[in-house]
Amino acid sequence: MGTATNVDATAVNTIDWLSTPGTTIVVPVYQRQYRWDIGGCEQLLGDVRAVADSDESHTHFIGSILSTQASKADAAELVLIDGQQRITTLMLLVAAVHHAVKDSDPEMAAELARVLMHDPDEAKTKLRPHKAWADVFQSVVLDRRAPGDEDRSSRFDDNYAFFRSQVGTSEAPRIWRGLKKLEHVSISLGADANAQQTFESLNSTGEPLRDHELIHNYVLMGLTHAEQTEIEELFWVPLERNTGESIGGFWQHYLIMTTGREVAIAGERGVYDAFRNSFPRLTIDTLRGHAAQWLSYSEVYRTLLDPSEAEDGEIAAHLIHINTFARGMYPLVMRVYREYLDGLLTKEAAIETLEYVQALLLRRAVVGISNDRLVARLCRAREDGPDALRHAVARITPSDERVKVALKYGQLPHALYVLGRLAGATDLSECDVEHIFPLAPGDNWSGDGKREWADYTDDEQNSHRALAPTLGNLTLLEESLAERAFDRSFHEKQPTYGASGFLMTSDLASEGSWGTAAIAARTARLTEKFLQIWARPVTVGIDDDDLTPILDAKRRRGWPRGWEREFDYVEYRGEHWEVHDVKYLFHRIFTRLWADSRAEVVAFSARRGGPIFDAQAWNGEWDALDESHFLYMGWDSKYMLTAVQGLLDEAGFAPEVFVKYSYFGAVM
Repeated sequence: MGTATNVDATAVNTIDWLSTPGTTIVVPVYQRQYRWDIGGCEQLLGDVRAVADSDESHTHFIGSILSTQASKADAAELVLIDGQQRITTLMLLVAAVHHAVKDSDPEMAAELARVLMHDPDEAKTKLRPHKAWADVFQSVVLDRRAPGDEDRSSRFDDNYAFFRSQVGTSEAPRIWRGLKKLEHVSISLGADANAQQTFESLNSTGEPLRDHELIHNYVLMGLTHAEQTEIEELFWVPLERNTGESIGGFWQHYLIMTTGREVAIAGERGVYDAFRNSFPRLTIDTLRGHAAQWLSYSEVYRTLLDPSEAEDGEIAAHLIHINTFARGMYPLVMRVYREYLDGLLTKEAAIETLEYVQALLLRRAVVGISNDRLVARLCRAREDGPDALRHAVARITPSDERVKVALKYGQLPHALYVLGRLAGATDLSECDVEHIFPLAPGDNWSGDGKREWADYTDDEQNSHRALAPTLGNLTLLEESLAERAFDRSFHEKQPTYGASGFLMTSDLASEGSWGTAAIAARTARLTEKFLQIWARPVTVGIDDDDLTPILDAKRRRGWPRGWEREFDYVEYRGEHWEVHDVKYLFHRIFTRLWADSRAEVVAFSARRGGPIFDAQAWNGEWDALDESHFLYMGWDSKYMLTAVQGLLDEAGFAPEVFVKYSYFGAVM
């Protein structure tokens, strides 16, 4: 067997590796900027705490770190090729712990200092970032900020401030114990190794793990072989069989259902992260209980994907309707159907909910309101019972008056579904949507058998075209009859309409002519039936302004372009606030609740380790709440919104707080 001469991979203790005397770690010019945000820092700190509290034999693996020597002349310099984000964040955490104990525990402070720098009196850190931001990094880690740096904004400042807020003097020994149990694989390249090729092999070989694969690994990691086999055979394999290619969607919908929060699927492992937050610790005993529930809901999900498996025909019909345009409501439908199967909900109550879901989404589509980010708020309402759900649905379902106007002049969405239900059809597989007045009439088309299309005035033609996609001009027609009717004048199509098995179509055979007046009259008749089928719960006034509950507001990383104009306004418990960005909202909520509900604010901040502190313990942007309490304002936008949501939720005010997104917020 040959021996590798250009690559050396060794498992090492991370703190020992960083503490090596004389070694300097250099971030090369071509590396990207430091990008970790507070979310990543929270995960790292949670991992450090977990391993600190585990058995002495346990360690935590942080991955591989790829480096090469800078040159033969300076063998003590290691150039980081892969791993700078993790190492930089670790250095910020070590610095925060160091500064927390430097005046109270000189011995620990000295150990921590050996990780950060070669010489405590030296003005440079062991880690040397790109020169464009080296000064900022060093000023943070060494706590040597120049005048004017207090208002400076950088990821180094934000993440260091987060660690300082979380790690006090009393917890420092615990965090240091955890840090010393971190391990990684140190991969060192020889002079003849191709660094880029090695980097690509580590990071770009094959497809990245998908959310459900990460969840699978997370669930089984740490179990014995026998326990892994048990969970795999009894739960995971049947779950995969139930969900098939839709397993990723299942986990997203399950987590929305159980948490009442939106779960993003685009990038950044959103579903996996939400799963870990919901199940931070899994022993074999707790896992058996959770896995049984996952399997139970996967069986429900299988029926949602294929409603023909539903035992009750009426329920199956409504599940088919849901699949037409309301799959985004699966989290709510999953719970309703599971309760129906378990005998906790009557068939009539289950159908009522399924009807409300269809009416809500269809009416909003008719009037042109987005259906995004609705399901989490409805899942939260359902937790409080059927009445709370009915109230929540009614609040955001457009009124009859608004729907009437939209149906009269607007294009009908989901036309085949709507016409099918209006006609009472059970099978639409061989049916088409027929435009009575065609979308593109020929010159000889006629609505009365006398005047041809070419003889219509411009205004008449424009009026007909405007009404062509509306409810009154559409009907349902069997495919076998559709070819006979295509593009013909109205009186030529009437015998074909008369042959249809659908009453709403056969009735057209008795119409004297077809034009804007006939379309308007038919729209009025069908609209009355529409409003009966897709009825709105009769409870409270509607929310026509498309407000978003604060718990469903979008958490964004960093400060994306347009953040200063994200909101048009905020509705706070009946008050209208001219608040346009997350930072101002964060400040306004915390200062308001400091005045109105101080006990809740104090308890919330104590549990989270911020954002309120009894001293301005580090440099940055602060606001004084009173003489002895200070609100730190240097967080990133995601942390700020998370804190606002958490505080309002715990204080019980979240259902009464809404944001109205601006044009900028909608496209961000």
